[in-house]
Amino acid sequence: MAVTGGSELSDDLSSVGLESDFSELRDSVSALRLESGLQHADTSSERRSEVGNRTIEFHHSAKDPIDLVKLMDVKHRQAGGETHRSLDEKSFSEIMNFPETAVRPPRALETVKSSECLEGMVSPGIRANSSSSTSQPRPQTTFEPNAMISSAWEALRKSLVHFRGKPVGTLAACDPTEDSLNYNQVFVRDFVPSGLAFLMNGEPEIVKNFLLKALRLQSWEKHIDCFTLGEGVMPASFKVLHDPSRKFDTMIADFGESAIGRVAPVDSGFWWIILLRAYVKSTGDHSLADMSDCQRGMRLILTLCLSDGFDTFPTLLCADGCCMIDRRMGIYGYPIEIQSLFFMALRCARFLLRPEAGGKEFLERIDKRLHALSFHIRTYYWLDHQQLNNIYRYKTEEYSQTAVNKFNVIPDSIPDWLFDWMPMKGGYFIGNVSPARMDFRWFTIGNCVAILSSLSTPDQSSAIMDLIEERWEELVGFMPLKVCYPALESREWQITTGCDPKNTRWSYHNGGSWPVLLWMLTAASIKTGRPQIARKAIELMEARLMKDGWPEYYDGKLGRYIGKQARKFQTWSIAGYLVSKMMLEDPSHLGMISLEEDRKMKPSLTRSVSF
Repeated sequence: MAVTGGSELSDDLSSVGLESDFSELRDSVSALRLESGLQHADTSSERRSEVGNRTIEFHHSAKDPIDLVKLMDVKHRQAGGETHRSLDEKSFSEIMNFPETAVRPPRALETVKSSECLEGMVSPGIRANSSSSTSQPRPQTTFEPNAMISSAWEALRKSLVHFRGKPVGTLAACDPTEDSLNYNQVFVRDFVPSGLAFLMNGEPEIVKNFLLKALRLQSWEKHIDCFTLGEGVMPASFKVLHDPSRKFDTMIADFGESAIGRVAPVDSGFWWIILLRAYVKSTGDHSLADMSDCQRGMRLILTLCLSDGFDTFPTLLCADGCCMIDRRMGIYGYPIEIQSLFFMALRCARFLLRPEAGGKEFLERIDKRLHALSFHIRTYYWLDHQQLNNIYRYKTEEYSQTAVNKFNVIPDSIPDWLFDWMPMKGGYFIGNVSPARMDFRWFTIGNCVAILSSLSTPDQSSAIMDLIEERWEELVGFMPLKVCYPALESREWQITTGCDPKNTRWSYHNGGSWPVLLWMLTAASIKTGRPQIARKAIELMEARLMKDGWPEYYDGKLGRYIGKQARKFQTWSIAGYLVSKMMLEDPSHLGMISLEEDRKMKPSLTRSVSF
C-alpha cells in the first residue's frame, strides 16, 4: 500500500484531530503490507478519500482489499470515542468485516442478524458525539469500486436542484429525450432514497435543506378551485424557477392542484417525518427536529391523520391515487401502503416529538393508535395458506360481537389465481380490507415498510421473505421489483383504471417492475437476516440498469422490457441502487430507516401459521 501526501497530510490530519490515529494505522498497514505481499501496488486499483481539504490516494490489491477508513473508525470506537453503539464490540466488528485483533478481507453476510437493537444503530463514520446533539458529523470517505457506482453518483449529483445557492432536492428525472412534464420537479416521496444516499455518504446538509424547505411550503395556504386543503398537508412536489436577469429564484409547490386526477398526497407528510428521523439517527443532531417549526409541522400532520371521525377502524381512509401509485388502481379505502407508512410515521413522530407545547397530548394519542393499528393490520390484513383456507370457508351475514367474518367477505369473491399462487410456506399483508371486499393483490411497498417499521411480527416478517423467495419469478423476475402483483387485465382493467392507457397490464403501476424498490427489499432482507436475497436482486439489476439508461420502470410479466413510457435517468432508480449497495456493504446504515420491535405492543399472532 502506498500513501502519498507527506508532511502536508500530517498537517491536515492534525487539523481534524486524527494525526495520532493515522500514525498508528500507517504502522499497522505497513506490517500488513509486508505480510500479504502488497509492496508492488502499481497494478492495483485506486481509491480516493477526502480528509480536510486534501486528497489521499490509496492503492490496494484487488485480491486483498483493506478499507482504511473503516479501520480508523473501529480504532476510534475502541478508544472510547463512540458512545452511540447498538451492538457489542464483537458483533459489530463482524458486521464491519473487521475482528477486534486483525484486519481481514470481507466475508459473506448470510448469517448477519441486523434485526436486533436497530434503534441505536447509526452509520459509522458519521456518528455524532453524544455530549452535543448539534455536533458536526465526521467526513465519510466514498469508495467507488466499479463503474456503475461511479456513474450512479455522477447522475445523482447532476439531478441536484439549488434554491438561492443551496441544494434543496433532486429532480425526478433528467431524461433529455422526453418532455419534462412534472419530472423536472422535486417530489417529496422521490427524494427519500436520494436523501438516504446522501446521509449514508456523509452529506447531510442537502437533506437538512430539503426538510426545511418542504416544511416552509407546508405553511402555505392551499387552494384547489374553491376548496382549502388541511393545514398540515405536505406538497407532492415543488419546482424552482431561476430568473437570470434578476438573479432571483422562486419556488412553486404542487399540493395536488396540478396532479393527474387532482389528488392530494397522503404519503408526503409520512415520508417527511420518516426522513427527519433518518437525519437525526444519521447525524445525532436533534436540534433540527427540536425546532419549534419542525415540532409544529409534525403536529399538523398528526392532526390530519389522528382526527376523530366516523371511522370504526384505526386505519386511515384514503382516496385512490394518494400515494406512490398515483393513478387510479382500485386502492381506494385503506391501502396497505398508506397504513404501513402511517404506522411508521407515528413511531418516528413518537421518537421526535417533545412533550412541550401540546406534544404530550399527541404522544398519548399516538400510543393508543399504534396499539389499535398494529392489532388491526396484523389480524385482518394477514394472509397465508391457513388464513386463505379460513376465508374460503367463511359464513356470511354474521351479526354479533363474536362474528368471524367481520367484514362480510363473500368466499366466492376470492380470485382464482390466488389458490394456486399461495405457497404452503409464506404469507403477506393483502392490499386492502374494507366492508364486503378484500384486495388480495401483493403490494411491495406496504409489505417492505411493514417489516422496516416492525408493523409485522418477526414471524410475519420472515413469512413475507419466504413468499418472495417462493414466488421469485413473479415478484422479481429479470428486474426487481414488482410494485404489485398480479396485473389488472381485460374488463377488470377497464372498470378499475378507467381504461388508463399508461396502466396497461404489466406496465407502470399495473404490475410494472420498479428498480427504486430495491432499496426497500435490501433493507427488509438485512433486517430479517437474509442479505443473500438482496445480493441476488442487486446482481440482476447490475446486469441491465446502467446499460438501459437507469429507467423509471420495466414492463412485462418478468420485467424484461424497458417501460414504454418510462423516463431514462430516473433519479430514484439511481438513488435506490446506491442505497442498496451502501446498506449491503455496511448494514449499520439500516438503523436510519428501520425500527426495532416495540415490546409494549404485544403481537396478536404469537407464531406464523404459514407452514
